[in-house]
Amino acid sequence: MQKAIVLDEQAIGRALTRIAHQIIEKNKGIEECVLVGIRTRGIYLADRLAAKIADIEGKSVPVGELDITLYRDDLTKKTENQEPLVKGSDIPVEISNKKVILVDDVLYTGRTVRAGLDALMDLGRPAGIQLAVLVDRGHRELPIRADYVGKNIPTSSDEKIVVELAEVDKVDQVSIFEK
Repeated sequence: MQKAIVLDEQAIGRALTRIAHQIIEKNKGIEECVLVGIRTRGIYLADRLAAKIADIEGKSVPVGELDITLYRDDLTKKTENQEPLVKGSDIPVEISNKKVILVDDVLYTGRTVRAGLDALMDLGRPAGIQLAVLVDRGHRELPIRADYVGKNIPTSSDEKIVVELAEVDKVDQVSIFEK
């Protein structure tokens, strides 16, 4: 049951604009930066951040897609033959010696990010990895912290954060639901 909409389309846009400015400021521009979105919604957020950065800086930043399926510690079987459904990663540039900004929709326990870090390290040795999330809801199980946060939304363990993006869900909003 939906309790509240905490971010609407305009609030999501403002949060991403703020994150884009913070990325540029922290990295003193976008030289040697690569945005990598974690499937599924992280990819669309990374694309939106890249567009905002291009508007601000006048130059583009490469964007990649990361599939963490095989790196998860809660691997679920999704196909008929009980194999995990892997969609594959697509990062258009070499990430070694680059500043990689890993992008995801919600930071919760930290397990998804840990899987993302493992997947990135198998692809190369970045100069550094930063984390950008639209929502940080707390309840970490691993010592992981985001460098860029659109909105901190403290939640109880009986609640769930649902991020909906127009590219997938036909609407832009973030809601809190009762589990």
